[in-house]
Amino acid sequence: MTALNTRNLESVHLKKASSSKPTPRTQARSSLMWFAAFTVLLAGVWYGSVLAAPSELSSGRGDVVDTGYARYRGNRAYHNTVAYLGIPYAEPPLGERRFRAPLPLNTTRIRLQSRGEIVDATEYPDFCIQGTTGGGDAGGAGSEDCLKVNIYAPAGATRRSNRYIYGNPANWPFEHWINQNPNVVIVSVYYRLSSFGFLSIPELRDSTNGDLNAGFLDQIEALKWVKRNIRHFGGNPNRVTINGESAGGSSVELHLVADAGERLFSGAIAQSVYRTPLPSPEQQVPLFNYYATTAGCGEGTVAEKLACLRKAPVSALARAQDTARPPTFSDETSSVESGYFQFHPVVDGKVIKDYPTRLITQGKFARVPLIVGATSNETLGGGEVIRDVLKRFFPSISDADVGALEAAYDPEDFATPNLRLQALVGDSQLICARSIMGTAFSQRGLDTYTYRYNQRNPTNGGTGVWHAAENWMMFRGTNTGLNGTTTFTELNETEQNFASELIAYWLSFVRTGNPNTHKLARSPRWAPYRIGSRARIVLQQVQDTAQAGSGESPERAAGAASEGRKGSGSHMENETVKETGRCVIVANQVERQQN
Repeated sequence: MTALNTRNLESVHLKKASSSKPTPRTQARSSLMWFAAFTVLLAGVWYGSVLAAPSELSSGRGDVVDTGYARYRGNRAYHNTVAYLGIPYAEPPLGERRFRAPLPLNTTRIRLQSRGEIVDATEYPDFCIQGTTGGGDAGGAGSEDCLKVNIYAPAGATRRSNRYIYGNPANWPFEHWINQNPNVVIVSVYYRLSSFGFLSIPELRDSTNGDLNAGFLDQIEALKWVKRNIRHFGGNPNRVTINGESAGGSSVELHLVADAGERLFSGAIAQSVYRTPLPSPEQQVPLFNYYATTAGCGEGTVAEKLACLRKAPVSALARAQDTARPPTFSDETSSVESGYFQFHPVVDGKVIKDYPTRLITQGKFARVPLIVGATSNETLGGGEVIRDVLKRFFPSISDADVGALEAAYDPEDFATPNLRLQALVGDSQLICARSIMGTAFSQRGLDTYTYRYNQRNPTNGGTGVWHAAENWMMFRGTNTGLNGTTTFTELNETEQNFASELIAYWLSFVRTGNPNTHKLARSPRWAPYRIGSRARIVLQQVQDTAQAGSGESPERAAGAASEGRKGSGSHMENETVKETGRCVIVANQVERQQN
């Protein structure tokens, strides 16, 4: 099965800095395909610079794959894993191709350029141009010539292997996933971000001017390339699972409802789906005008502005997209649409035909097995006034709808006003996707599994299990930083055991559509989500009372610890009636406004 994993950088700057000394980390059959973060909702992607020295990876004579148009030599990251790095899947989006849909790869060009020789695919390519996270950093690192994939395959995989497919970007280490389960091929996809991938104005509905959602179309083109070529790397093109976290989770949601013209995947994993509204191209016009003016292209017609932007240096565009934030940008206009200050995917009427939540609740989505969940304490936004925080993420929400949401969160249910705000905003942004998508998929008889991740990232301060906490565990102590940098902190034995449990659940789902088939023997059975019980798994390691996450009693934590470090702290629970009711209100109020 192939899994596609999408993640994004905006969540990174919201994490507190690691208290541990960072250490560089090397990066390295069902198929798993992973798309990196969805820029539209975030300012950058988690494609990082490679920190491993080339000498740490070795190549073997047999590590050569023939695609029919080129032969690529990969390298060994682990003894049983070969990485094929920087394989192009589309034509470079340079010059006049900037802000346009990707062109399919010209395999004749690749064949002629290789001149019959083996192409070296042993080093990571440049990642796509990064955007700012809004945390005082500057975007701009990377390259526009970035429409490439990294493929991690078990050593000895051939066309006949039919392994499942999974995917990841450069600074998320997946070698240990294959080392644990050599029945998976991992594919990482680089695609355009921020303004380079999601410049949106009404004029781009006319393809002579450019294309809406170019970065999302990159993802689709990558999936098409995988479908045509992954057999050469031992993957099964008919077993592809898409997987993403945060903005990447939003990308998964979009693929579930998109009209790509053909079936490109067979399963989906959506982690912490970031659910801010998709604006219309019309609502993005103030952002475009600010961006063009700041880049030195503010004069003339829209066509003239676009022509100027296509000739502008990357540095000018990076500065323009970085500064398009409050207060600089929001002061430009008093229009409520000025709240849309990021380069988002938009409803284009072609591939994305309507708002995702509306399509999900109407049952207009791909009929595939689903895992969907969130962390215990997701909230991305901060602030003191609920109305102000909601307006930041849902610019068009009315005061009446803010009042309806506030009424659903009784102050008596929370120890402090801040915890109430965190719950309300976290549900609206991220958590309620679990209930909304879980309900829609299970009602239609699809295998659906939901989770609450309840293990904090120990390199973050505080006691909460915040947004993206699972990434640190699943990727062996990896934290991403600004402009694609990466740090690594060693896992202890208990953490390593829990990481193995998570990976086993995920890759079992990738291989069979069921997280239980190849789970670890010590792990509990993950019951499917049903409307009657609304069961979900709580994912956490064996822990003592000091490690207990949100919602975990000291008594249960102490009991789990007594099982030993190689036991499992995970267990089943049911979604509460109050949670379900609040998410119904979120769907009816917030989604009604964004739609």
